[in-house]
Amino acid sequence: MRLIAAVLVGITFLSAQQSLDRIIAVVDREVITESDLNFTVQQLAMQNRLDPKSRELRERVLDGMINDKLVLAQAIEDSVIVTDEEVTERLEQQISRMVYQVGGQEKLEEAYGMTVNRMKRDFQFRELIRKQMLVQKIQQQRQMQLTVSRREVEEFFTTYKDSIPPVPMEYELSHIYVEPKPDSLTLKATVARIQAIADSIKAGGDFALFAKRYSSDGSADQGGDLGFARRGSFVKEFEEVAFTLSVNEVSKPVKTQFGYHIIQLVERRGDAVRTRHILFPLEMSQANDDSAVALLGRLRAEALKGESFGFLARMNSEDPDTKDIGGDLGRVSAEQLDPAFADFVKSAKAGDISEPRKLTVQNKYGYHIIFVRSITPEHTINLKDDYKRLEQLSLQFKLSTTYEQWVEELRKNIYWEKKL
Repeated sequence: MRLIAAVLVGITFLSAQQSLDRIIAVVDREVITESDLNFTVQQLAMQNRLDPKSRELRERVLDGMINDKLVLAQAIEDSVIVTDEEVTERLEQQISRMVYQVGGQEKLEEAYGMTVNRMKRDFQFRELIRKQMLVQKIQQQRQMQLTVSRREVEEFFTTYKDSIPPVPMEYELSHIYVEPKPDSLTLKATVARIQAIADSIKAGGDFALFAKRYSSDGSADQGGDLGFARRGSFVKEFEEVAFTLSVNEVSKPVKTQFGYHIIQLVERRGDAVRTRHILFPLEMSQANDDSAVALLGRLRAEALKGESFGFLARMNSEDPDTKDIGGDLGRVSAEQLDPAFADFVKSAKAGDISEPRKLTVQNKYGYHIIFVRSITPEHTINLKDDYKRLEQLSLQFKLSTTYEQWVEELRKNIYWEKKL
């Protein structure tokens, strides 16, 4: 339907080369360079095991890139807006996925030669995300106007039922997630130590040296320097302090999801600030982990005795994305299962609840129990049991068809030219 290079790897290289690249297409005010095309072809070929030298593949990819630029031009013409906060949130999600794919934050930072915090503030990364989101927003605006009737769904099923693959085995899952918490004495001692370091800096100590010595963040080698950033670049708790400091002022310990920070404002330039920080992660003991596991064990026992799992999740889960909906993880196929708990789910029966299991998310971890609400066996798709799925397939088909027609209209109304 559309082709957007969502992978961030290689953007810095491409941007550095762009001024020397041969321009192979112009769309409105945007250009597509040979490096842009080569990179996108390489990514698509690698992901789908295709021949990157295929002329047909290169033509198809280039046409897709032109279509994206046409839609982007229309989004700008229609004054579609993407806020800095939206860009920050999407970039956070992209980086989280990349961390998972490469096997950890350190590996990602090594591959890029920059810290994750630096990536989040990099103009090229943010501009790529902004353009992607502009395209997506204008598509969403058009899609919201489309619906399919019962008759359209039935006609779609009649026409394509022989080519629709079987519905795979699916699981409806819920979970309750909790994180270990330091005991009060450990927490008090940690905060006291951090405050002592902050006091030493305020008394004349070299912030950069303290950062190199004590900080666990990737910016430690740069003396904790995070460079210039605008609002929306940091987590809320960090940002609320960073933007209220005076130049050279050192903050009190600031708690975020990553641990405790000491922040110093280095420079203010318009609506952007340059800060540096020292990050102290919260140290957890085995006793802290044991307490979290014990709590989940009690909740599991209550659920097995008949207490509503959804109620227990709403009251106790610390997963912000699922807590308010009773821990609902949705309906997933075997191929979509998280490797962290796929082994349990595949061997479970409907109604089973797992023992507490460790779950690592980015640079933090917790424990959870998984409830298998139902299991639907693999079967041939049919109108009676799978109407909602067929409705979505029918709608996607209609969206794809109307999108292609719309792009053809854009090709007639917006300037574009290949320069091969």
